[in-house]
Order: sequence, then structure tokens, then C-alpha cells
Amino acid sequence: MSSTPPRPAVDPPVIDLPLPPPGTMGPPAQYGWLRRECPLAKVRLPIGATAWYATRYEDVRDLIADPRLIRPTINDWPPRPDRAAADEPGLITMMELNGPRHAALRRALAEPFSVRSVRRRLPRLRRSADGLLDDFTAAGQPGDLVGGFLEPFPLLAMCDLVGIPYEDREYFLPRADAALGAMVTLDEGREVTSELRDYIASLLDRKRREPADDVLTELVHACGRGTLDGESVVNFGLSMLVAGYRTSTMFLADAVVALLTPPDHYARLRDDRGLLPGAVEELLRYIPVMNGVVVLQAVEDIELHGRRIRAGDAVLPVLASANRDERMFPDADRLDLCRAENPHLAFGRGAHNCIGAHLARAQMAVGLEALLDRFPRLRLAEGQEPTWDDESPSKSPLTLPVSRHVTTVAAHGVSGPSERPRSHRPPPP
Repeated sequence: MSSTPPRPAVDPPVIDLPLPPPGTMGPPAQYGWLRRECPLAKVRLPIGATAWYATRYEDVRDLIADPRLIRPTINDWPPRPDRAAADEPGLITMMELNGPRHAALRRALAEPFSVRSVRRRLPRLRRSADGLLDDFTAAGQPGDLVGGFLEPFPLLAMCDLVGIPYEDREYFLPRADAALGAMVTLDEGREVTSELRDYIASLLDRKRREPADDVLTELVHACGRGTLDGESVVNFGLSMLVAGYRTSTMFLADAVVALLTPPDHYARLRDDRGLLPGAVEELLRYIPVMNGVVVLQAVEDIELHGRRIRAGDAVLPVLASANRDERMFPDADRLDLCRAENPHLAFGRGAHNCIGAHLARAQMAVGLEALLDRFPRLRLAEGQEPTWDDESPSKSPLTLPVSRHVTTVAAHGVSGPSERPRSHRPPPP
């Protein structure tokens, strides 16, 4: 029999996972109270497991870089008594890698995801944005900006950089979505993980035969030189398929909602483009996408706020709450496009900080600037509300009906109404 002592009496009651109010991006109304009164709460997740929910900036900042916390795989967490041991590799992405393999992979990715490399890609990003907006313009108005631009643009940018064929999206997107929900539907998650691994393996074989100017080809070459192992490359490919663009899509879509409600934020950026770099950082801070989606697991006991996080416990450092902490950000619930000091945690911190942070910033800046150029009078469509998935802890609009005054980006500025022929518009991912 185990002699493990009972949990301390100071453990808080278990509360339901805070969710944003229906029909909004959030944040959840409980953030402020939790930061003040219960900065380390115990929450009940939709999958039935419980986790520690940390909401203060300083706690979140420290926890996401704490080596005593690791990212568990779907085969390791949540624990299930009826779970059989998995014979096949699980859904292991860069976030679950640790130690020398993780360090080697990040070294191999440092240059293609560097500021310098991303800057070189800015013209390609803008051409992609303009092409999608050509098709969106030709579709007439009002139109759904999510399906027409805000979802396909980050996906197209990721595919172009990494070397994943954009035209394969109808195959890999539904499987990636199923993998993201694998903690709820484990059997389906394992099945699609196997399919996604096979898909990445086939891509790597193609890169060996037909090298291209993309990240997967560079990683294949690194394997050939012996500086990287093949399984790490598969892990990177899975990262890109499952999470390599979804967060950027959500941030970009929520950014447009934030700028248009009220619309004076959008007009201010339109008229003063010098504000755009700082506005991107403020939008990353302000938009509450990262609401309990970072799941970590303690590998040893941790004491925090008089409570004991035991080895094996799950911890959710809530980046979205940390970024609204009034102790760090004055008037934290206000979108301030001129905010000077902005040490937000949108991209994490420590060994597993987001490798694609520079690309994500560029996607938001280029995407917003393309919209500002093309649709200077963009507004939400009257009588057509955005739709939301109100059961998701991380929210962006599923649809965003907009009306716009259409202009065409000419070689040296903005010209009159667009009359370009419509090309094929990709379906929403």
C-alpha cells in the first residue's frame, strides 16, 4: 500500500475551466479575481482531468521556463486506467522534445526562422496576401474574411516556408484537427497521428529526391550530415501540421475583430503605419488566444503560493491571463496601440519558446498592412454577426462577415476599384 500523505488542506476547491463569454474572444471574466484571490487554482478540464491553473504574470513567466515542468504527449497525459500501452510513436512535436534532440533541432531551425530570413521572405508574404485578397475581392460583398483570407494566409505562409504542399491541405487539415482533439478522442488521435507521420515521411522522401528551397529540404540535408536524426525531422513536420499555423490564424482573426470594434483603431493604423510594429506587439499581448492551452506536467514536487504541485500533476500557465495582469501592464484590459513597455508572453519563454515567433509577427504585420491597403474602410457587415465556437477555451471567429471599400494595390501605391479577374480561391482550411 502506498504511504503517500494526503494533499495539504490548503488545496483550493476544483473549479470549471474558465471560458470566454459567449460570442466573444474573451478573456474569461474570472481572470481578474483569480489573479487577486486565487493565483494558483485547481480546474476541471473538459476531458475530465484536473490541472493547476496559474494566472499571475510572474508565476506564468517562471513556470513556462521551469525545467521541473515538461510538455506531456497524448500517450502520457491525461492518465486513463483503460489505456493500453501504445506500440506506435505518439504525437510528439517540438514542444514534447527535450534534451540533446530538442537542442539539435532548434540549432538546425535557427537560421530559417531567424529575423534575417523572415525579412527576406516579406515580399513573398505580401504577394501571397495580395493574391488571396484578389480572390476575396472578386467574390463580392459582404464576404467572410475568415474563410477568404484570415485562415488561408497563415497556412499558405507556413506551407511556403516549410515545404508542405498547400494543395494537399484537404488531406492533412482534417487529420491535424483530429490530432489536436486527440486528448478527447484518443483512438482517433492515434489513427490520424499514424497517417500524419506517413504523410511527413513521404514528403521527406520527396525532398531527398527533389530538393527545394524550403526548411524540410534543409533538415533532410542535416540528417545526411549526421547533425540531426530522422525522427526529429518527423517531429518538426508534425509540429507544423498540427500547430504551425493555427495560432497565427487565431491571432490574426482576433486582431481584426479588436481593430474593428470600435473601428477607430483600424482607422488609426490606416492613417499612421508607423504604429504598426508596436501595434502588433500590443495585439499579441491583448488578444486572449492562449487561455489554458499550454499543458505542462511536473516531474517533481513544486511549492507555489503555499500549495504543493506534486510530480505527475498537470499545470496550465495561462499566458492570456499573464498578458492582462495589471501588475505588469497598466490599464491592461485596454488595447493601447502606443504601449511602450510590452514584455508580453505570447510566444512563451525558456527552452521551448516559440521557434516561429518572428514569422508569426511578420504574418500579422503583413496581413494587417495588406488589409489596410486594400480595404481602407473595412467594417463589420451590418446585420451579420461573427460566429464563435463557445465551447473552446481559445477563441477566434469562425466567420467574420465584413463590408469594404475595395481598392487595388498598384506598383507605387493605392489606385481605384479593382477589376482583376478572379482566380481560384482556396476553400477555408
